Amino acid sequence: MSGPEPERTRPAVTNSLRSSHQQLVASAVLTGHIRSLQPNHLIDVPSSDRHTAKPWFQGRLDFSPPVPDLSELGWTLVGGRLDYVDGRPVAVIVYQRRMHNIHVFLWPNHCSTDDAIRQEEAQGYQILHWNGAEMTYWVVSDLNNAELLELARSLRGH
Repeated sequence: MSGPEPERTRPAVTNSLRSSHQQLVASAVLTGHIRSLQPNHLIDVPSSDRHTAKPWFQGRLDFSPPVPDLSELGWTLVGGRLDYVDGRPVAVIVYQRRMHNIHVFLWPNHCSTDDAIRQEEAQGYQILHWNGAEMTYWVVSDLNNAELLELARSLRGH
Protein backbone atom coordinates (compact mmCIF):
# COMPACT_ATOMS: atom_id res chain seq x y z
CA MET A 1 0.00 0.00 0.00
CA SER A 2 1.45 3.32 -0.97
CA GLY A 3 1.43 6.32 1.30
CA PRO A 4 0.79 9.93 0.44
CA GLU A 5 2.67 11.46 -2.43
CA PRO A 6 5.90 13.15 -1.29
CA GLU A 7 5.48 16.90 -1.12
CA ARG A 8 8.19 17.58 -3.70
CA THR A 9 6.24 15.70 -6.42
CA ARG A 10 2.85 17.23 -5.71
CA PRO A 11 1.78 19.96 -8.08
CA ALA A 12 1.33 23.42 -6.74
CA VAL A 13 -2.23 24.49 -6.11
CA THR A 14 -3.13 28.10 -6.75
CA ASN A 15 -6.38 29.81 -5.90
CA SER A 16 -7.15 31.58 -9.14
CA LEU A 17 -7.00 31.24 -12.87
CA ARG A 18 -4.41 33.36 -14.65
CA SER A 19 -5.88 34.98 -17.71
CA SER A 20 -9.09 36.37 -19.10
CA HIS A 21 -9.02 33.51 -21.64
CA GLN A 22 -8.93 30.98 -18.79
CA GLN A 23 -11.84 32.83 -17.17
CA LEU A 24 -13.84 32.45 -20.41
CA VAL A 25 -13.02 28.75 -20.60
CA ALA A 26 -13.94 28.31 -16.91
CA SER A 27 -17.29 29.98 -17.59
CA ALA A 28 -17.95 27.70 -20.58
CA VAL A 29 -16.99 24.59 -18.59
CA LEU A 30 -19.20 25.62 -15.68
CA THR A 31 -22.10 26.32 -18.05
CA GLY A 32 -21.62 22.88 -19.64
CA HIS A 33 -21.62 21.25 -16.22
CA ILE A 34 -24.80 23.03 -15.10
CA ARG A 35 -26.56 22.39 -18.43
CA SER A 36 -25.75 18.67 -18.18
CA LEU A 37 -27.48 18.45 -14.81
CA GLN A 38 -30.83 19.03 -16.52
CA PRO A 39 -32.86 15.82 -17.01
CA ASN A 40 -31.41 13.47 -19.65
CA HIS A 41 -28.34 15.61 -20.42
CA LEU A 42 -25.72 14.14 -18.06
CA ILE A 43 -24.11 11.64 -20.44
CA ASP A 44 -24.24 10.45 -24.05
CA VAL A 45 -22.74 7.04 -23.30
CA PRO A 46 -23.76 5.53 -19.96
CA SER A 47 -21.12 3.08 -18.79
CA SER A 48 -19.11 2.23 -15.72
CA ASP A 49 -16.68 0.33 -17.98
CA ARG A 50 -13.86 2.41 -19.42
CA HIS A 51 -13.57 -0.14 -22.25
CA THR A 52 -17.05 0.92 -23.36
CA ALA A 53 -16.77 4.66 -22.68
CA LYS A 54 -13.35 5.25 -24.28
CA PRO A 55 -14.14 3.64 -27.69
CA TRP A 56 -17.42 5.57 -27.86
CA PHE A 57 -15.42 8.77 -28.45
CA GLN A 58 -13.68 7.30 -31.55
CA GLY A 59 -14.96 8.98 -34.70
CA ARG A 60 -16.65 11.69 -32.65
CA LEU A 61 -13.45 13.54 -31.70
CA ASP A 62 -10.08 14.06 -33.35
CA PHE A 63 -8.32 12.65 -30.27
CA SER A 64 -8.64 9.70 -27.92
CA PRO A 65 -9.32 10.86 -24.36
CA PRO A 66 -7.97 8.85 -21.45
CA VAL A 67 -10.74 7.23 -19.41
CA PRO A 68 -9.06 5.85 -16.29
CA ASP A 69 -10.85 3.42 -14.00
CA LEU A 70 -10.61 5.06 -10.57
CA SER A 71 -13.25 2.90 -8.87
CA GLU A 72 -10.75 1.42 -6.42
CA LEU A 73 -10.13 4.99 -5.21
CA GLY A 74 -13.86 5.66 -4.72
CA TRP A 75 -14.58 7.42 -8.04
CA THR A 76 -17.38 5.70 -9.96
CA LEU A 77 -17.28 6.12 -13.72
CA VAL A 78 -20.78 7.04 -14.92
CA GLY A 79 -20.00 7.58 -18.61
CA GLY A 80 -19.09 10.31 -21.03
CA ARG A 81 -20.42 12.89 -23.42
CA LEU A 82 -19.38 15.48 -25.94
CA ASP A 83 -19.40 19.20 -25.27
CA TYR A 84 -18.09 22.28 -27.02
CA VAL A 85 -15.56 24.51 -25.25
CA ASP A 86 -13.06 27.10 -26.46
CA GLY A 87 -14.08 26.71 -30.09
CA ARG A 88 -13.74 22.93 -30.27
CA PRO A 89 -15.52 19.68 -29.41
CA VAL A 90 -14.23 18.18 -26.17
CA ALA A 91 -14.63 14.98 -24.20
CA VAL A 92 -16.37 15.02 -20.85
CA ILE A 93 -15.79 12.06 -18.56
CA VAL A 94 -18.34 11.88 -15.74
CA TYR A 95 -17.52 10.36 -12.38
CA GLN A 96 -19.62 10.21 -9.24
CA ARG A 97 -18.86 10.17 -5.54
CA ARG A 98 -21.65 10.01 -2.97
CA MET A 99 -24.22 11.34 -5.46
CA HIS A 100 -21.98 14.26 -6.51
CA ASN A 101 -21.40 14.45 -10.26
CA ILE A 102 -17.86 15.31 -11.26
CA HIS A 103 -17.24 16.37 -14.85
CA VAL A 104 -13.78 16.10 -16.33
CA PHE A 105 -13.58 18.18 -19.51
CA LEU A 106 -10.49 17.39 -21.56
CA TRP A 107 -8.90 18.02 -24.93
CA PRO A 108 -5.39 17.95 -26.40
CA ASN A 109 -2.95 20.36 -24.82
CA HIS A 110 -1.39 22.64 -27.42
CA CYS A 111 0.22 24.86 -24.77
CA SER A 112 3.11 24.25 -22.45
CA THR A 113 2.76 21.69 -19.69
CA ASP A 114 1.84 23.29 -16.36
CA ASP A 115 1.33 20.82 -13.55
CA ALA A 116 0.08 23.51 -11.16
CA ILE A 117 -3.56 22.86 -10.36
CA ARG A 118 -5.47 26.11 -10.53
CA GLN A 119 -8.71 26.36 -8.61
CA GLU A 120 -11.59 28.69 -8.12
CA GLU A 121 -15.15 28.62 -6.88
CA ALA A 122 -18.08 29.95 -8.89
CA GLN A 123 -21.82 29.71 -8.24
CA GLY A 124 -21.25 27.10 -5.53
CA TYR A 125 -19.09 24.85 -7.73
CA GLN A 126 -15.39 24.03 -7.51
CA ILE A 127 -13.40 24.37 -10.74
CA LEU A 128 -9.92 22.88 -11.15
CA HIS A 129 -7.64 23.25 -14.17
CA TRP A 130 -4.19 22.08 -15.27
CA ASN A 131 -2.30 21.40 -18.49
CA GLY A 132 -0.87 17.91 -18.60
CA ALA A 133 1.76 16.74 -21.05
CA GLU A 134 -0.90 15.54 -23.51
CA MET A 135 -4.27 16.90 -22.33
CA THR A 136 -5.78 20.05 -20.89
CA TYR A 137 -8.06 19.24 -17.94
CA TRP A 138 -10.96 21.15 -16.40
CA VAL A 139 -12.80 19.50 -13.50
CA VAL A 140 -16.11 20.85 -12.16
CA SER A 141 -18.30 19.69 -9.27
CA ASP A 142 -20.13 20.73 -6.15
CA LEU A 143 -18.00 18.20 -4.25
CA ASN A 144 -15.75 19.67 -1.57
CA ASN A 145 -12.41 21.03 -2.69
CA ALA A 146 -10.22 18.54 -0.78
CA GLU A 147 -11.83 15.53 -2.45
CA LEU A 148 -11.84 17.19 -5.85
CA LEU A 149 -8.09 17.80 -5.50
CA GLU A 150 -7.73 14.11 -4.64
CA LEU A 151 -9.45 13.24 -7.93
CA ALA A 152 -7.23 15.68 -9.85
CA ARG A 153 -4.11 14.06 -8.42
CA SER A 154 -5.47 10.61 -9.29
CA LEU A 155 -6.15 11.69 -12.87
CA ARG A 156 -2.64 13.11 -13.17
CA GLY A 157 -1.26 9.72 -12.12
CA HIS A 158 -2.92 7.92 -15.05
